[in-house]
Amino acid sequence: MTPWMLLLAVLAFAVAAFLTRRFCDPDSRLHLLDHPNERSLHTLPTPRTGGIAILAGIFSAIPVWLFTMGGDSSIVWLVIGTALIAGLSFLDDRRGLPVVVRFFGHMVGACLVVLGAGFTLPTLFPGLPVVWPAWMGLGLSTLFLVWMVNLYNFMDGMDGFAGGMTLIGFGTFALLGLYAGNLPFASLSLAIAAAAGGFLVHNFPPARIFMGDSGSAALGLLSGGLSLWGSQEGIFPFWTALLVFSPFIVDASVTLVRRLSRGERVWQAHKSHYYQRLVQSGWGHRKTVLYEYVLMLACGLSALVARYMDTQGQIMLIIFWCIVYTLLISGVHVLEKKMDT
Repeated sequence: MTPWMLLLAVLAFAVAAFLTRRFCDPDSRLHLLDHPNERSLHTLPTPRTGGIAILAGIFSAIPVWLFTMGGDSSIVWLVIGTALIAGLSFLDDRRGLPVVVRFFGHMVGACLVVLGAGFTLPTLFPGLPVVWPAWMGLGLSTLFLVWMVNLYNFMDGMDGFAGGMTLIGFGTFALLGLYAGNLPFASLSLAIAAAAGGFLVHNFPPARIFMGDSGSAALGLLSGGLSLWGSQEGIFPFWTALLVFSPFIVDASVTLVRRLSRGERVWQAHKSHYYQRLVQSGWGHRKTVLYEYVLMLACGLSALVARYMDTQGQIMLIIFWCIVYTLLISGVHVLEKKMDT
């Protein structure tokens, strides 16, 4: 790690930690409360502007990153898309926006990244040729980004959860970038992880502040954007990025499919994600999030190990994690049945 990388991390952490603490103060103009309802896991009104502090930490590091790391100027499109989605989500937090408006904004933000920055999905697995035409690659990349924006938002419903995923997920990206010798990618990932760490100081259970949609949706775009960027640069295969963020991707995706099969309105808030069901089953926020951290760290470690594996080894690792998640999902169902008896 270079001194400039350390400086970027310290700057992002300090700005995020300072502003997060400031927004916890009732005298702050951005002390905007999230009042609990029947779909909430929390019981007390809590400020929900921590995401703005995270983004401030990240954005404060971007100019230094561009100057010192020689970062690709195309990343500016990722920043613009992130700011657009953050602003739209902030308005949604304040006033509430129609689903169509939110989805259109997510599509625009994703298109800015795909068409402006040029981040597209090359292939899912190393050694496999790109079998789709260019237009299909653009479409798949856009849909992937839109899904990451929304699933990050869906999964931000428990103290310390989204902050921890951001810290561990982007921290893993930073290590993968360092191992690949790509300092611009590694340093930006580290700055995002550090900003999440500054927020997590005040968000770890019991949380004094929440991330809010402005933070979760923006971080979803960043996680998707850097996943495409890293795979495009050959830092890691795309499936590895999916593994790193699989604690979010699997829960959100399986829950979505389950709700669709039941004919539910999937755009409405609910409490049926697996992490929410664990909390409601008696585990509580702290125990659930600590176990989730273990899962995140295991996924990150597996991603780091995968870079030393051949194709057969990587396939075996994917099968292993499919089995693990099947067992974890089954375990939640068993726990709920025990609670009902």
